[in-house]
Amino acid sequence: MTLQSASPKPNGPLTLGFLAVLQDQTGWLGGYLVTNGWGRPLEFRLTTAVQPNRVQSALYGSTLTEYLHADVIGKTLVEKTGTKPDLIVTDSPSALAMRARIEIPVVAISTPGITVTDAIMFAHARSPGGLLLSARFESDRDAVVALLAGVDSAVDLAEPFARIREAVGEARKMGVTNRAAA
Repeated sequence: MTLQSASPKPNGPLTLGFLAVLQDQTGWLGGYLVTNGWGRPLEFRLTTAVQPNRVQSALYGSTLTEYLHADVIGKTLVEKTGTKPDLIVTDSPSALAMRARIEIPVVAISTPGITVTDAIMFAHARSPGGLLLSARFESDRDAVVALLAGVDSAVDLAEPFARIREAVGEARKMGVTNRAAA
């Protein structure tokens, strides 16, 4: 399912990508919403369910979740989206690894009580619990702070994830995920 604006971004206004990774009985699903700096939707994509088999689980071992979230779901959705964001915000710390595969800074919303290895947490007014940045890309911090300064003050970085979950649920009811690209 794709929702696109009439005019794609030509180095114009700030855009944000929000990547939600969900798990249900059918496997892992990804929902990706690109918004403008005011939080209005420009484009939306979702994946079909991704269910690793036993061989993949054995071969990927402890890196399976990172591979599914960052490569199979995250990178694929970003690459198939026509509107390229200036910053990607995710609800999955495992998707931070996507930063090594794309040229766009990636941050994760910090979840209280969950410790993430290989990530640096920093406080930011847009996310009461803080934001996570891949330790390998700590140098992105200043760019992330500068980009977030250009976002409308009413935008809460956690809010779009509720919209994504609702849209994924509605799309699944309509059977759209059977036709979605993953």
